[in-house]
Amino acid sequence: MPEFHRLRVAEVVEETADARSLVFDVDTTRLPYRPGQFLTLRIPSDRCGSVARAYSLSSSPVTDGRLAVTVKRTAEGYASNWICDNVAAGTELDVLEPAGVFTPKSLDDDLLLFAAGSGVTPIMSILKSALATGTGRVVLVYANRDEQSVIFARELAELTAAHPGRLLVLHWLESVQGLPDQGALQSLADAFPDHDAFVCGPKPFMDATRKALRGAGFQKSAIHLERFASLAGNPFDSAAPAEPAGEEAQPEDSVVEVTIDGEARTFTWPADKRLLDLLEDNGIQAPSSCAEGICAACECRVTEGEVTMVNNQVLEQEDLADGYVLACQSLPKTPKIKVDYG
Repeated sequence: MPEFHRLRVAEVVEETADARSLVFDVDTTRLPYRPGQFLTLRIPSDRCGSVARAYSLSSSPVTDGRLAVTVKRTAEGYASNWICDNVAAGTELDVLEPAGVFTPKSLDDDLLLFAAGSGVTPIMSILKSALATGTGRVVLVYANRDEQSVIFARELAELTAAHPGRLLVLHWLESVQGLPDQGALQSLADAFPDHDAFVCGPKPFMDATRKALRGAGFQKSAIHLERFASLAGNPFDSAAPAEPAGEEAQPEDSVVEVTIDGEARTFTWPADKRLLDLLEDNGIQAPSSCAEGICAACECRVTEGEVTMVNNQVLEQEDLADGYVLACQSLPKTPKIKVDYG
């Protein structure tokens, strides 16, 4: 059964006249997520009790201490209008856990990002994360009606100034250049081959961009589209409330047997200590590098028991199914655990 969390809004940031960022009073240790994922919010409704709407996380799990989503008011959008008119600091909202697959496999890749309007929201999360921890070049093509419609304008300017050799932002304003068409978008894509492309925005923009990328020779595997489909039902109807952080039962310590370099050693594993820290505290120099869950240098395999990871941006589902975890992000979940570095 899915769980939902009741989160308090710590701050509402007015990004433009019709866009607001909701900054929640919760950090990534409680709700870990990957760049480009989204939150599903429960919005009250006089007609049916509540509706569920998905909004992308504009915050970065590696640069921002708190989670944030950005919502743009639309003319016929009940939920977006309710949020922009009613949500303020102190408002409490129910949210499902972060979800979505619109996220880079590696933040070290060269990235070509296309966004239009509020489609910049997940793109911003990816962009900030890649600049903070990756090594590749990041190019953003951002389309809007006019200069006043540009969400995150100041922040993008600051990031460009801070990363002059790695970040290029190309603004496309309909009031100046007209609507971006496939030919113009393809000319832009032609200039950045061998990049991984991520696209988010209104359907006509995404369709034109996808065709432009294919025309420029991009492989299907290098084109990632964020499409939000209408929910068939309300997922909150079958969700259970998560245990409030302040009322959780105190977890018990586990016992872990770690085999590294052919030698097995057993330790008491405190519930709040990550595996890599436990090993270092006991004088074991286990493989590691970034300690942020994004490089896989500390990968090891759980052969008995279970762990939970605070953050994972590199291991695929097949890896997880085979028991592989990141020691720098792993916390104990069962009383007895065995880990192998072989």
